[in-house]
Amino acid sequence: MELKQSNMVEICPTTTRVWIKRGAILVDVREKSEVAELAFDVPNLIQIPLTELEDRYLELPLDQEMVIACRAGGKSLLATSFLINHGYDPTKVVNMKHGMVRWAQKGFPTIGDTTNVLLNSVATSCCHV
Repeated sequence: MELKQSNMVEICPTTTRVWIKRGAILVDVREKSEVAELAFDVPNLIQIPLTELEDRYLELPLDQEMVIACRAGGKSLLATSFLINHGYDPTKVVNMKHGMVRWAQKGFPTIGDTTNVLLNSVATSCCHV
């Protein structure tokens, strides 16, 4: 899977929470082992590892807002590009910048142990809120 330049939108975890509150789906493209260690605790969550996305992307609705997330934002950027290049609306499918790392730093809801994510990351601000 390669990254193709497209008109992708990226949002921060704080904005992601706003999208989720209005009904967006959070699509976690991390591998199953990563999710088992630490998962997003949100409604409307779909987990499709990036390694399975090419075979499973049709499981995702074309007509609904989705935020694509991973550990730090790289894999989700690839996934977002892939989805847009396969017919998904770039105004409805967006990448969450800095992924689970920033989500956990901000203290947003998770299931599991945040220690590894927080110890192996650099604390910086991502959002104005």
